[in-house]
Amino acid sequence: MADEQKIAAVEGERPLTDQELEAMLRKSEKVTEFPEVTLDEFTEPEWDEWVEACNALLKGAPFDKIMYTKNYEGITFDPIYRRKEMDPILPTDDYPGMGDYLRGATLNGYVHEPWGIAQACDETLPSDNNELLKEEIAKGSTVYHIKLDSATLAGIDAKDAAKVGDVGVNITTADDMSTLLNGLKLDKYPIMIYAGAGAKGILALTEAALKGAGKELKGVKGVIGADPIGELVVNGKTNTSLECLYDEMAETIKYCRANAPLIRPVYVRSDCFTDGGAESVQEVAYTFATAVEYIRAMQARGIELKDIAASLYFAFNQGANFFMEIAKLRAARQVWAAIMEAFGADVEDRAIMVHGRSARFTKTVIDPYVNMLRNCTQTFSGVVGGVNTYENPPFDELIRKGDVFSRRIARNLHVMLQEEFGMLCPIDPAGGSWAVESLTKQIVEKIWAEFQKIEGMGGMVKALEAGYPQAQIAKTLEERFKALEMRKDRAVGVNMYPNMTEEPLERREEDTPKLKKQREAAVAAYVADIDTNYLAGKLANVVTVEGAIEAFSNGATLGQVAAAGCKATAIAEITPIAAHHWTERYEELRFDTEKYVKETGKNVEVFLANMGPIPQHKARADFSTSFLQVGEFNVHLNNGFQDDEGKPGSRYEKCVAALKEGIDGKGTPYDVAVICSTDKTYPEDVPALAPMLKAANPNMTLFLAGAAPKDLEKIYLEAGVDDFISVKANCFATLKKLQQKKGMIE
Repeated sequence: MADEQKIAAVEGERPLTDQELEAMLRKSEKVTEFPEVTLDEFTEPEWDEWVEACNALLKGAPFDKIMYTKNYEGITFDPIYRRKEMDPILPTDDYPGMGDYLRGATLNGYVHEPWGIAQACDETLPSDNNELLKEEIAKGSTVYHIKLDSATLAGIDAKDAAKVGDVGVNITTADDMSTLLNGLKLDKYPIMIYAGAGAKGILALTEAALKGAGKELKGVKGVIGADPIGELVVNGKTNTSLECLYDEMAETIKYCRANAPLIRPVYVRSDCFTDGGAESVQEVAYTFATAVEYIRAMQARGIELKDIAASLYFAFNQGANFFMEIAKLRAARQVWAAIMEAFGADVEDRAIMVHGRSARFTKTVIDPYVNMLRNCTQTFSGVVGGVNTYENPPFDELIRKGDVFSRRIARNLHVMLQEEFGMLCPIDPAGGSWAVESLTKQIVEKIWAEFQKIEGMGGMVKALEAGYPQAQIAKTLEERFKALEMRKDRAVGVNMYPNMTEEPLERREEDTPKLKKQREAAVAAYVADIDTNYLAGKLANVVTVEGAIEAFSNGATLGQVAAAGCKATAIAEITPIAAHHWTERYEELRFDTEKYVKETGKNVEVFLANMGPIPQHKARADFSTSFLQVGEFNVHLNNGFQDDEGKPGSRYEKCVAALKEGIDGKGTPYDVAVICSTDKTYPEDVPALAPMLKAANPNMTLFLAGAAPKDLEKIYLEAGVDDFISVKANCFATLKKLQQKKGMIE
């Protein structure tokens, strides 16, 4: 469909005449002729003037270090963006829904079709998940998002599964699927199912269940899609060869194009990369490289490019860098349009369909309520960036399956953005932002360069076999961990501002053995009267989707259909990318402390050697307290030690006496002491006080709050200071050393 036809398509159901179209385009052109806005009443400051004003506020701190922010993508945020530098890159001659789709996949943004609210439903039993799906729709969701458990994704029957319901609903038979879909308004709301390495089984089960109810997939919109390379990345190997999985993918595309044209059976997801710590450039480049593998494999099997384009759905995670995430989604549309153009796709086949999700990687187990805030900014960036559907997971997803409260909070964020914050009205709300446009241009270039690297290695599978994406993502993961260790990145409640009164959330573990017995009993009852000889003949024809539907309709299980499929033994194997979340090391550290305290009743006890009145020591005492409480250590507070009138130096004696009293007033020793005051007083206090503190408790670790100047560092160390607590200190390493010294860990 040409650009001008697209414009006509949104004007109403009646096609526009050539005269109407021409008149509308002329009107459109006139609308874009905005008058020049002058700001003559303002004096525009020059760059040097602005820098000078900043330097005055920075009070000697280096401008270049403070005001420029480099991120994991290797892109530096400038302190200020100015029009004269940005004018050449602004998309002034492009419209949303046109050209390279930078400004959006549709002409009207969310005005006529809001983003789909796709909250995942993950109850173990099909009947329970059916109720949850209905509940979600009743309370504001607009997509039936069904999350399958690991056994179902792997094509394993309930009786053969090690566990059921670990991450979603367990499905084995057409009866299970009928129960799951019973009463759903699939003619009104789209469906979304990630099916694992192959979509044929779940697609056929869905069709068999619908046909059993006198319905069909034709007219149902959504995704029932597979991502075989994504599963390879997560698991390190496939159950069969990639060629067999590509054959299956081709079959699902053919079936959907002929029988369910609104269903997309290829679901290319970035989770396998972002859960490993990938930054935005890696995420998009590797996801697109994966999709290109699929395109080439499908073309080799005779699938037309137009049909491939109509079968693809992408999923990207939204991370913590708000503006970068907006730029990433805008850039992804542009890069994908360029890739499809290179394949020779028509203009309308170059648009990308994107599902967004708040990244699991950025969530925390400790102080999990802060995840609500993280989800809020990430969802907002996804909406501004232009997703088609979005899942805002419950804040407690790392701990347990969501409950009524956490699901409601997650779902209502969509509703508020749509109905209260007016996010359905602006089309390409970030368009024209000098900062976002600059970031978009830079990330486009980096994504394209990384994508070309993968192409140069022979494609995504070859690159994975060589270990290149794994190595790049592992490097980024270590950079993220290091930034958290140094507290350059701040995870509120974890490595900064720990909540010492926090009560851990109850995990609410499911009774897995009981659920497994229920599932086994349900499946056994269903297959009890199946004619196995007749079914064997049906299982011989499950290579096609139609054959699989017939087999399911005659009582086959998911495992039977999977086993009767392609028998290739040349499985693919690579080094997998393990899933992480960014604060896991700090959380492990906290859990080690909690375990030790529970077992022994003891902890790392910290004494604050606060010198002088409160205004003198408070800033560094507060900093040191927060620093050490990250390890959940006991920090004992005081109001500071001051000289008695006429007795200079008596503050030291008071401090040492308090130290000797111990944590209980009976001499039980402290493990740590921290001298807290100011740089101005340290040259006098430290050489005098540190030896006294060390003499009183030789086994104690003595810190000085603040980074010592180079000319004084040696003096302070010789006086007895063991280390320094400051913004330059490695918080994680410091706390681990204290745990080791206490005997909490080896």
